[in-house]
Amino acid sequence: MADEEDTVSGSVRRSWWDPVLSTVGLELAALAVCGVMVLVGWPFGWLPDTEVVGFVTFVFTTGPAAELYREAAPTRRLAAVVALLAIVTAWLLVVAIADWAFPALVDRGVGALVAYLVAAPIGVAVFSWFLTEANTG
Repeated sequence: MADEEDTVSGSVRRSWWDPVLSTVGLELAALAVCGVMVLVGWPFGWLPDTEVVGFVTFVFTTGPAAELYREAAPTRRLAAVVALLAIVTAWLLVVAIADWAFPALVDRGVGALVAYLVAAPIGVAVFSWFLTEANTG
């Protein structure tokens, strides 16, 4: 599906899944950067904690959501609230499932990191979908 140009405002409306794919791609890039950090630090005895990996991933993945928020109409506040609720719900569910499935990894924070990696694209998807529905409806 091609991008559509809105004749009234001149803005380009994109598919709701484009920012989601961008978010997932940026998450993979952040994990690759963290992998390089591990390869560089490993010979010196330094391995990053899950908090470092989570922070690096967060910094990488804020771009698509920030761009959506900047380009959105006045409905963006409600869309942001709905997206944050979706992120929190998905994060809590994935943390609970990951901690239940892998109890040995609870202390290392792996469940929280996996939950963020799953919840970020879900939040962007909800945000983008909500804004798309608000603009077309």
